[in-house]
Order: sequence, then C-alpha cells, then structure tokens
Amino acid sequence: MTKLFLVRHGQSKWNLDNRFTGWQNVDITALGQLEAEQAGQILKEEKIDEAFTSKLIRAQHTLKIILNEMGKTDTPVIIDEALNERSYGDLEGLNKAETAKKFGAEQVHIWRRSFDIAPPGGESLKDTYNRVIPYFEHFIMPQLQAQKNVIIVAHGNSLRALIMHLEHLSSEEILEREIATGKPLTYVFFDAKMKAVKLGRVRNIL
Repeated sequence: MTKLFLVRHGQSKWNLDNRFTGWQNVDITALGQLEAEQAGQILKEEKIDEAFTSKLIRAQHTLKIILNEMGKTDTPVIIDEALNERSYGDLEGLNKAETAKKFGAEQVHIWRRSFDIAPPGGESLKDTYNRVIPYFEHFIMPQLQAQKNVIIVAHGNSLRALIMHLEHLSSEEILEREIATGKPLTYVFFDAKMKAVKLGRVRNIL
C-alpha cells in the first residue's frame, strides 16, 4: 500500500486580497502559516519518502512548514514549475471583484470555471492539466510504483488537474471541486495496477 498526499498551499497574501495570483510569487500569510502547521500535525504520524512542490514560494514555504512539523526536514524535495498554479495571464494582480466589474461577472466566471477557455495571456484548466499530468506520470508515479509515500504541495488548479486524473472525473465534474488551503487529502494505491482510492483527510483513515 502506497500513499499520495495532496496539500494546497496555505492562504497567500493575494488570496487574502482577493486577487488573481497565478504565477506571481506571493508568500503565505500568518493564517497560511498556521494552516501549514496544522497540516503538518495531521500528517505527523505518516511516512513520507519524497516531496514535490512548485517553483512558487507559497507552495515551497507551506511544504517547509509541514515537513518541519512532521519532524521530517531531511525528506528529499523536488521543485518543478510543472506543478505551478494555472497562469491567469493579464488578470494576475487584479482584484477579482474589480475585474468582474470591468469585464462582466459572466465573462470572468467563464475564465475562472471553464475547462478549456483561458483568460487573456493565460492558461485554461485544460492547459494546466496538459503540463501537470505528464510530469506526474513521468516523475511522481514511478516513486509511487516503487512503494514510496509522496507528498505534493501545490496549488488549487494544479491539484485540481491531478485530482481529475486520479479520480477519472469529467471536465464538468472537476469544475465543481473546491480544494481548501492547508487541508491534506490522501490517495491510497493498493496494488500493482496503481488505481488510486481517495480517503479524504488523513485523520479519517482507520
């Protein structure tokens, strides 16, 4: 049995300000640090062999706090931009409410929640899926197949793409999935077929 843990970074400064963040390198808030500490406590008794995160500081900082809380600061950490948040292009840095007033709430909703429609200069969720999943298949899945437990600390949309893949969700189903900051999810792989079974938060595992 192998476990994959997914954690969205703790609250970032631009989450708090209700801004489109995307690839902008914004750190986590005091609440985000607390969320990361709590995630580390939830995962404290788990074995972690490898850690993966994005090139963005909010994910890296969250992972560092989690591993510190777990007492596993010697865990190998692999950083790659393939796990970065979805790029919001020209919208990055803009307040979401003000952007809705400027472009219309319906248009902004389409940019945010459509599977294959990208905002100006940015990525759609489909684009994000197409960079996250090949990376997962080539670099993370082999670790799981080698019976290593893996933690991925990333972002709402890069994790949404991964969840879509793991749970075989449709493009409509994944758009309804919300991923809370700092709340670990776990997937267990029981056999050689490497079919993932979602168990939710680790503390709920019997």
